Amino acid sequence: MSQKVLLTSKEVNIILHRLACQLIENHLDFSNTVLIGIQPRGTYLANRIKALLENDYQIKDVKLGFLDITFFRDDFRRGEKQLEANKTQIDFLVEDKKVVFIDDVLFTGRSINAALTAVQSFGRPSEVELLVLIDRRFSRHLPIQPDYRGRQVDAIQDEKVKVCWSEKDGEDAVYLV
Repeated sequence: MSQKVLLTSKEVNIILHRLACQLIENHLDFSNTVLIGIQPRGTYLANRIKALLENDYQIKDVKLGFLDITFFRDDFRRGEKQLEANKTQIDFLVEDKKVVFIDDVLFTGRSINAALTAVQSFGRPSEVELLVLIDRRFSRHLPIQPDYRGRQVDAIQDEKVKVCWSEKDGEDAVYLV
């Protein structure tokens, strides 16, 4: 199986800083904004963004939670592979807050649709935005677009975008497989 490098570690780092700066432009002090990483792969990106905001850009008390969407997916119990649930970790209400969903790859839009349903258990947000590292723009099943994107990728259906994080995979990189 061949793979093509889409983003190197240095490029991932540059993109993460750009995404953090774009968030700051739109949310300033984050007093009314919460970040929610979509389990499982969005958690790595969400943790990185929060760390950049707090450590490099001195934004205090950025609220971050993690949302498991397993039981809200429209393909739950449809595939041969059984889906494994992750743990939702949201210790704040989203009522009247600006919510920024964070995920590594936007593909069909179905995960975001599930997240929109799942987050309602924690209140009604005043606004919802989407931040993704990779936007596979020509493969959408639902009319969902990111507000913040690291890189747009045009990939055919049988190609897979593989995002590697140093915390889990030993390197920061993005491949087209």
